[in-house]
Amino acid sequence: MNLRRWSSMFACVLMLGIARPGVAAEAPLRVMTFNVRVPVDTGMNAWENRRDLMVKVIKAEHPDVLGTQELTQEQGEYLAAHLPGYAWFGQGREGGTKGEHMGVFYRTDRLEVVRSGDFWLSDTPDVPGSRTWGQPFPRMVTWARFRLRDGGGDFDYLNTHFPYREQDVRPRMLSAEEIVQWMGKLSGGRAILAGDFNCAPDTPVHAKLTGDLQDAWTTASSRSGPEKTFHDFTGNPDQRIDWILSRGFKPLAVHTITSHEGARYPSDHFPVLAEFGW
Repeated sequence: MNLRRWSSMFACVLMLGIARPGVAAEAPLRVMTFNVRVPVDTGMNAWENRRDLMVKVIKAEHPDVLGTQELTQEQGEYLAAHLPGYAWFGQGREGGTKGEHMGVFYRTDRLEVVRSGDFWLSDTPDVPGSRTWGQPFPRMVTWARFRLRDGGGDFDYLNTHFPYREQDVRPRMLSAEEIVQWMGKLSGGRAILAGDFNCAPDTPVHAKLTGDLQDAWTTASSRSGPEKTFHDFTGNPDQRIDWILSRGFKPLAVHTITSHEGARYPSDHFPVLAEFGW
C-alpha cells in the first residue's frame, strides 16, 4: 500500500471518529429513573419481598446513572450493597439521612462525580427541609456534574420528585420554574433532568420543562414498553409521570421496564431507561 493511499484511509478513520475515543465511537449513555416506593407496604408488596427483584432489574438494565425517588436511607444502603460497581449519594428531603432521598446511583467504572449537591423546591432552596407554596412535604433536587472516564466530557444530571396531590398544580409549576432557572445558571452544556413529576405530559409543567429540554419518550427514534408508568402494583399503568428530559444529547431509545415475577413487581412505578448518543 503506498503512502498516499494509507494517509487517505487514516484521514477517513479520523473523520468517522473511530480513532477518537469519547466521540462517535463512544457507547450510548444509559439513564434510568426509578421511583422505588417507600417501605410502608405489607404482604407481597413489602420492601423485603420485592427488594431482590429490584436489584435484579437494575442489574439486567445496567444503567450508567440511576435516579431514584422515595428512597430511604435503609433502601439506599441495601441497593448499594447488592449492586457491585455502583456508588450512590444524596440526602433526605428533611436534611441529613431523614426522609425520602433523591438517591443517585452511578457506575464508578464509567463516571466520576466532579461536584454534586441538593436544592429544595421552595422559596428558600438552600435551606434543607424547607417547604413553601402550601406543600405538605419538602421537595428537592439532587444533582451532580458527571465526567466520563473515557474522555467523553461532562454533563449535568438532576433528579427530582414533584408534589403529588391534585391541588398541587401551582407547587408543581413553581418547582418547574425553579429548576429551569437553576439550569439556566449552568454553562448551557449537556444536561439530563429525570424523575417522578406527578403530572401528565399534556400539562403546563411539561411544557415549561421542555422549552429547553427534550422528552426522551417523544423524541427518541426507538420506544418500547407501555407509555404510562404508574401502576400501583397492578401492572396496569394509568399515567406517564416518570420522565427523562435532556439537553445537548441525541435521544436514541427509551424503554419502559415492566419486569415482574408473577404478581410481584419491584415497585408501584415502572422504571424508565433512556439511551443517549453524543
